[in-house]
Amino acid sequence: MANCSENPEAPAFTEWPAEKEFGETIKGKLGDTLGDIQLIFKRTLKKLPNRNRMKAQIRKGMKRASNGDGTSPISLQSDKPIVLVLGSGWAAHSLIKVVDTDKYDVVCVSPRNHFVFTPMLPSSAIGTVEFRSLLEPIRISNPFITYLEAECTEIDVEKKMALCRAQISYEDGRRPQFEVIYDIMVCAVGETTATFGVPGVMEHCYFMKEVTDTVGLRRRIGESFELAALPGTTEEDRRKALHFCVVGGGPTGVEFAGTLRDFVRGDLSRKYPELMADVQVTLLQSGQTILTTFTGNLQNRALETFRKTGVNVRLGVRVTEITESEIVLNDEERIEYGICVWSTGNAARPIVQAISAQIPEQRATMEGRNPATTKLAVDPFLRIDGAMDAIALGDCSRMTGGPLPATAQVAGQQGAYVARMINRGYIPGRGGLTAPFPCRRVEASSISSQDGATVDEKYFSKNFQFLSLGAMAYIGSDKAVTQLEAGKAMFDIAGYISFLLWRSVYVTKQVSTRNRVLILFDWMKTRIFGRDLSVF
Repeated sequence: MANCSENPEAPAFTEWPAEKEFGETIKGKLGDTLGDIQLIFKRTLKKLPNRNRMKAQIRKGMKRASNGDGTSPISLQSDKPIVLVLGSGWAAHSLIKVVDTDKYDVVCVSPRNHFVFTPMLPSSAIGTVEFRSLLEPIRISNPFITYLEAECTEIDVEKKMALCRAQISYEDGRRPQFEVIYDIMVCAVGETTATFGVPGVMEHCYFMKEVTDTVGLRRRIGESFELAALPGTTEEDRRKALHFCVVGGGPTGVEFAGTLRDFVRGDLSRKYPELMADVQVTLLQSGQTILTTFTGNLQNRALETFRKTGVNVRLGVRVTEITESEIVLNDEERIEYGICVWSTGNAARPIVQAISAQIPEQRATMEGRNPATTKLAVDPFLRIDGAMDAIALGDCSRMTGGPLPATAQVAGQQGAYVARMINRGYIPGRGGLTAPFPCRRVEASSISSQDGATVDEKYFSKNFQFLSLGAMAYIGSDKAVTQLEAGKAMFDIAGYISFLLWRSVYVTKQVSTRNRVLILFDWMKTRIFGRDLSVF
């Protein structure tokens, strides 16, 4: 792909662009969404042979390449420009849905072959909805892309080459590796769980990152009640087994504490009435309040609801160690527990740290900081500062001039934005605030190049603008808190009406009609028959 953004006369930002008015932003988003729908509808009309033809082109481009270490990985190439997408989360999935596969061969490399609706993982952990209702396989998201179940272990941003290793191994332990020579790279790998150096977290805690996390958590909750119900179980062991601790007072931790209390009061109390006096749900938060990104009014409503429903909220406490049976606090207090769910924050993945270490501009932004907090600094077009034709989206990125929250809402909008930019033929070029805008070459009758062909350069001036619609969190007992935003205006809603709004938004935001039907069916089934108590 010829890169025209090296033109010294190309336009560039001299300072971070100002935020647009709410009305202007929402008008632009609506227009873009209509275009996305048209592209997706057009794609669904294609016949299966066209899909196979695209994948055949990729296979034909595979060739052996020396890796310099005794191995010989497969090199992935294509006749069309290759867009390499790392990840299958909110940002990557949004891009994959919208990208134009008629113009590009899109290769998605991710250790998991599905997208998961992460905001509902707390609900799946206690059986309100089923795990598979939250998933959409990547190959269904866009049948025209090439998906490879692997992990990117190394990227050379100058040579524009990614080295990947298969996620699954053969019986003898071999894990195939391959190279992807890309034209545009999109890093959307998200982040991993942050332990903040607290000993014992990885060994003894459950998390809320993947479906596999909640599968294990759901099983362990059932086992805890069965263990406590056994004859001969001492009172001390029973109280310990039925003490559920949640570390972290953000939306995920709060929603899990609320849904767990619902499970105990609504379902388990009928099956294990003799155990209810020993059940305790404790939320540990280092700050002086929970849901810190919400308004003070909504924070107080959440705390009030927890007090009424029996969730023990402890503020201003910091966990310093977790053993097999105890949580140690900063004042040396020890809390015996049966299950501990860790939901305190995120940390950088190794591939993000590796990319950052290659680029001087990225190293400068991380000087003196903990490598675990690494994020890829991006410019107004979401290009990685200092890298050529490389983009970073979602939690693994940080907009240097206008930081955004690490939420699914941000990541989804970023993925769609980048897809639209490259669909129009724009080449990202080198990232940086003062770097030239993304550009493309088009035929022109008035300008002649040195070789006689008539070409012109067009530049993409529409930088990314985040449209914040607010935030919401479920707090248990059919109640939620919702913070709606419309530009500078903000509205607080709490209680049952907020719960209905929370459910309607979560259904609407599902990525397919199949998922919407499954979620609605799960809710109806839970309301009529209760949650499943099976342990398997």
